[in-house]
Amino acid sequence: MRTPIGAAAEQAAKEQAAEGAGLRVTAHGLTVRARSGRPLLRGISLRAGPGELTVIAGSSGAGKTVLLETLAGIRAPAEGRVRYGGVAGPQVAEPAGPGAALGYVPQDDIIHRQLPVDRTLRYAARLRMPAGTPPAEVDAAVARALATLGLTGRARQPVAVLSGGERKRVSVAVELLTRPGVLFLDEPTSGLDPAAGAELMAVLREVAAAGTTVVLTTHTPSDLLRCDQVLFLSPGGTPAYTGSPGELRAALGVRTVEEAYGAVARAEGGAAGDGRGIVEGDRGTLEDDAGTAADSGNARPGSPTATAPTPAPAPSPARRLGPVGQWALLTRRNAEIMVRDRLGLAVLAGSPVMIVAMFAVLFRPGAFDPASPNPGSSAMILFWIAFGGFFFGLTYGLLQICPELPVVRRERLTVLRVGPYVLSKLTVLLPVLAAADALLLAVLRSLDRLPAAGWGVYGSLFTTTLLSSAAALALGLLCSAAVSAAGQATLLLPLLCFPQVLFSGAFVPVPQMAWPGAAISYAMTNRWAYEALGSGIGLADLWAHGGAPLGPPLLASYADSFDRPAGLGWLILAGFTVVLLAGTWAVLVRRCGRAERA
Repeated sequence: MRTPIGAAAEQAAKEQAAEGAGLRVTAHGLTVRARSGRPLLRGISLRAGPGELTVIAGSSGAGKTVLLETLAGIRAPAEGRVRYGGVAGPQVAEPAGPGAALGYVPQDDIIHRQLPVDRTLRYAARLRMPAGTPPAEVDAAVARALATLGLTGRARQPVAVLSGGERKRVSVAVELLTRPGVLFLDEPTSGLDPAAGAELMAVLREVAAAGTTVVLTTHTPSDLLRCDQVLFLSPGGTPAYTGSPGELRAALGVRTVEEAYGAVARAEGGAAGDGRGIVEGDRGTLEDDAGTAADSGNARPGSPTATAPTPAPAPSPARRLGPVGQWALLTRRNAEIMVRDRLGLAVLAGSPVMIVAMFAVLFRPGAFDPASPNPGSSAMILFWIAFGGFFFGLTYGLLQICPELPVVRRERLTVLRVGPYVLSKLTVLLPVLAAADALLLAVLRSLDRLPAAGWGVYGSLFTTTLLSSAAALALGLLCSAAVSAAGQATLLLPLLCFPQVLFSGAFVPVPQMAWPGAAISYAMTNRWAYEALGSGIGLADLWAHGGAPLGPPLLASYADSFDRPAGLGWLILAGFTVVLLAGTWAVLVRRCGRAERA
């Protein structure tokens, strides 16, 4: 029966597999353990060939995702081996993780919702395809992937307006850009309505029929009837059944696929747990393959022929997009995402307006008049300038990484370097912060909330404010990399702001603080920004020699806080920025689960 996508998609799927696609995946005796040593999978053997659609099923917690990650080379088995090979040739290589030959679609969407579909695919293609690929070839790959997934008519639509099934198909299209020989998908029909799930399975059937090996996990019973081969896992991570979907019910002694889940759970530790539910025809094939693996060195860890997989040599670095190329590409993508995100733009524009409005209604003009200064107001104006720069940077950075963490994780598995990714965020946002800081200072001067002074003074104020914003941006990026959801990042905002207010030295001068508070103030970027602003504008001179009686005693309470040159504050703020960006890099490397590429 034809799918709704029609003949054009079928032809595109055949072209997708025409150039070398289709790798046999053979797994023998896989055992995977948690860090505690508890087995997650035991004794898993599987063979999936080109043109086949293989489904890994089982109840929640049975280890479906763990097995898929092991087959894709993302997770290393404690015992056993996974090998890939051509249709007619021998097993040729150990898995080295998803790359040009392997496609992997996780449960989460791996696309940016702000971008149109074709722009999303074009950026993914430029990142994944070899460096120097002609634009015409990139366009052809994008068009082919769109046609394969039946998305040509939606190419100019933002991803955000697509249905759940269409978004999942865009994620699959990203993986098909490089014509992988094997396509792994983790619960692709999860969260889809029955019609959308059936349509996606039909698309994957056409991709498989065109020659690509397709392996997916599912908890949807109807998916088991739409595949060529089923591996059903018991709750303990052992194989309960391997074979054709038509024989599943008879082999497990049930009437419906839904009943298979309960039957396997009841048989846990018995015949199903020992693998005796495997049909005989498949058993013979798997045992023959297992013998071949044993002859090639498959043995238990610790023996002279240990089974820990040795990754295949990585592709030549010359054929990958280098760090500078990745930085440039990611910078363009981030800039386009920012421009297309109307809500984000509103926040970017609204923050400076809010701060300026607060200054206009809170402080009277002339606080820095040498003849009659207002020491209290001048101190508060400088503090809120420092805090304004901090607030701009923090709010801009907090929501930058966590919403797209699934995208980063997937791209990291293929080619993405974390360093260029982090720097691309800084490259796009720092000019925006510079504009906001410059606008803040210019408006305050025009409203007479800052004194008439030369370019040197305002250059010092701008440099301090920008470095304060940069340090806060780096802090926001670090927190965004550490959390898992935008809601968590939002909850951190007051927790990060209050210490910066309390320990900045504006409300309680640092020399007057108890020693624990004074020690904490050293870690507050707002303290160094506040003191550098005071030094740059000559606050100590104004208080000491102005006409306000409150000036000298107030200055005495601050001791030498404003005597240090502004340049020292700049160095400290720049140091905070570098350290926090390095922390962001380290957190992302850890969360992505792979060591940084050299």
